[in-house]
Amino acid sequence: MTHTVTLIPGDGIGPAITAEVVRILEAAGAPVEWERHEAGLAAVEQGHDLLPQETLDSIERNRYCLKGPLTTPIGAGFRSINVALRKHFDLYANVRPAETMVPGGRYDDIDIVIVRENTEGLYAGIEHYIGMRQDPRAVAESVMLITRYGSDRICRYAFEYAVEHGRKKVTLVHKANILKCTQGLFLEVGREVAKNYADVIEFEDRIVDATAMQLVLDPYQFDVIVTENMFGDILSDLTAGLVGGLGFAPGVNIGKDITIYEAVHGSAPDIAGRGIANPSALLLGACLMLDQMGQRETAGRIRTALKSVVRDGQVVTSDLGGTASTTAFADAIIEAFDAQA
Repeated sequence: MTHTVTLIPGDGIGPAITAEVVRILEAAGAPVEWERHEAGLAAVEQGHDLLPQETLDSIERNRYCLKGPLTTPIGAGFRSINVALRKHFDLYANVRPAETMVPGGRYDDIDIVIVRENTEGLYAGIEHYIGMRQDPRAVAESVMLITRYGSDRICRYAFEYAVEHGRKKVTLVHKANILKCTQGLFLEVGREVAKNYADVIEFEDRIVDATAMQLVLDPYQFDVIVTENMFGDILSDLTAGLVGGLGFAPGVNIGKDITIYEAVHGSAPDIAGRGIANPSALLLGACLMLDQMGQRETAGRIRTALKSVVRDGQVVTSDLGGTASTTAFADAIIEAFDAQA
């Protein structure tokens, strides 16, 4: 079955890495047809809004979207285009796997999944200034919004993910020792949800600062981590650092019917147009998409080819210590398909 996917090339290095990811998927025989739309600075440069309605309509229609990194212009309407997309489609779960790709690091064989609540917490954007003594901005206040409903659905998603993917343990990460109400509610709900899976999934909860330390000292004790929005953002970057950096960090934003796949890294305007960007994170995001489409064999071929090229180290981009261009790196991945035959 062929799937139509909304393709947003993005800004900065986005168009370059997106083009190579599309080329790799075509070479792998992925059953995908692309419907290209713009967002971010690229849309503005064409005289459109940052998030054009036709782009939103395409995502709504196709249900699958592969998105390159987007830049939110300073002073423009959205705090973040990515956050606006998550809120518009109620993409409540952000799944960020971290799996070792680059050999020779401090750790090998890392395989951790962060399940991050994607719509609440401090990222809900409920904040304001309070004036005092003729200073209208004397105090800044931000509200950490945690709901029972939001906590329940993200924790249930994490456990269902663990069951579906053959995982053994879910760790709920919080700061309930200090934030008794907000983090306390998240922890309370998580413990209740965990009771429904006690026969199949081990459960534990940990304080966020201790978790960060333990991820550095002994990451193998973790399997699936579920946490609220900001902690998930921070810890997923930490786990990316365990496997080679954000260049190998894919993510997927999941709602009831819609999924948006992406690279976790930004648009990197400092290297845009130089042809040296590493497309691996977006390629791994596309593999997550193929998994969801039922194309696990095709996704597996791509991952195997990517690993072989990275571990061979002969044709890799500068962030991996090589001199290859983005296109040459993609060529090497495509050539690696033949070695699997």
